[in-house]
Parts: sequence; structure tokens; C-alpha cells
Amino acid sequence: MTKILILCTGNSCRSQMAHGFLQSFDNDLWVRSAGTEPASRVNPRAVEVMKEMGI
Repeated sequence: MTKILILCTGNSCRSQMAHGFLQSFDNDLWVRSAGTEPASRVNPRAVEVMKEMGI
């Protein structure tokens, strides 16, 4: 199993989207995202775009 960690500052937008996209490409991937100063919630626009794309 391939393990991928996406690390950024806020973990609220791009890293969450990357996590979703990577996981959707291959269910055998172990994907996690984290932030050094994580936001309290995911950016609503990121959620909207991922929903539109079925992720």
C-alpha cells in the first residue's frame, strides 16, 4: 500500500482537495492530510467544488 501525507499550513482547501482527488484515483492509497496550524473547518468553496466533481 502506498502511503501519502499532504502537509500544509491550514489544511483547509488545497490539501483537502488533493486528499480527496488522490483517494478517488485509487482506493489502495492511504492518504492523509494535516496542517501545521490547521483551520477549524474546510473551506466551503473547496467542499462545493469536490461535490460538483463527485468527490
